[in-house]
Amino acid sequence: MTRTKVRRLRRAVLPALAAVTATGTAVAVLIFSGTGASAAEAPVNLGTAANFSVLAGSTVTNTGPSFLAQSLGVHPGNTAPGFPPGVVAGEIHLGDAVALQAKNDLTTAYNDAAGRTPFTILPAELGGTTLTPGVYRIGAAQLTGTLTLNTQGDPAAVFIFQIESTLITASDSSVVFINGASPCNVYWQVGSSATLGTGTQFVGNILAQASITMNTGATLQGRALAQTGAVTLDTNTITQPVCLGPTGSPTGQPTGTPTGQPTGTPTGQPTGTPTGQPTGSPTGTPTGTPTGQPTGSPTGTPTGTPTGQPTGSPTGYPTRSRTALPVTGGNDGTASLPLLTGIGGIALTTGVALLVLYRRRTSES
Repeated sequence: MTRTKVRRLRRAVLPALAAVTATGTAVAVLIFSGTGASAAEAPVNLGTAANFSVLAGSTVTNTGPSFLAQSLGVHPGNTAPGFPPGVVAGEIHLGDAVALQAKNDLTTAYNDAAGRTPFTILPAELGGTTLTPGVYRIGAAQLTGTLTLNTQGDPAAVFIFQIESTLITASDSSVVFINGASPCNVYWQVGSSATLGTGTQFVGNILAQASITMNTGATLQGRALAQTGAVTLDTNTITQPVCLGPTGSPTGQPTGTPTGQPTGTPTGQPTGTPTGQPTGSPTGTPTGTPTGQPTGSPTGTPTGTPTGQPTGSPTGYPTRSRTALPVTGGNDGTASLPLLTGIGGIALTTGVALLVLYRRRTSES
């Protein structure tokens, strides 16, 4: 192939290789940067408000045997009529510093939920809808029937609903989970007031700017937290939401550390040291010394002198030399064979290389 052809080939191939390399680099950047994939939403931090089943600004009123799994708090109000017959499993804080701190934390959480972006706009009616984790904005929310929240196998999935005005549910409506459930990561930020209809089974943390009303028999797996107005109950049950998180960290650390260290150290050291030293010293010394000296001296002197000199000089010396020389390749010509063989191999290899080089140059010209 002439030099001109080689240059033409390089001009045709190199730009194509450059284009392929650039395309591969761009694809790799897209794959590893995750462009276009939405990051998982972080939970809203409720602070000390997470300790309360009900938190109100003005008052909390109750009718019938309602049950609150956590604490009840009011601030700046200081009244909560209807307990008993209502039962509070936690503590009751009316107008005290604990209630004030919880209200301040509620305000922070409310603003956090209201400001999350990006969001997806939903129609007013939520019934018959299945939603995946994310942030959703609604003008005035209505729930008739069932709203399904698909966590897609992630127990820590977060749902945030930004409702500009009111949240109202019809009787016997419900919110249900599929593919895992973590009710503590569902947040309803309500711009004014929330009303749960009779027999409604609701899920999540209701963060209302004004008031919250739960009609007869409505249940809530979550919290009813109102900033300025009242929370009104009527034979309701509010259970603490279960927060499911990852299980990898607690399990991995306790198991690995205790097992590895105790086993290796005790076993290796005691076994090697006692066995090696006692066995070698006693056995070697007694056996070698007594046997070698008595046998060699008496036998060698009488026998070697009379017999060795008359017969050893004429015949023994040449015989020993001829027997030993072939082993080392001394004087019988065999030492030159490897050297000649090596020189011949080098000469042959050099000749073949020169012939190939000559033919290649001839073909190129």
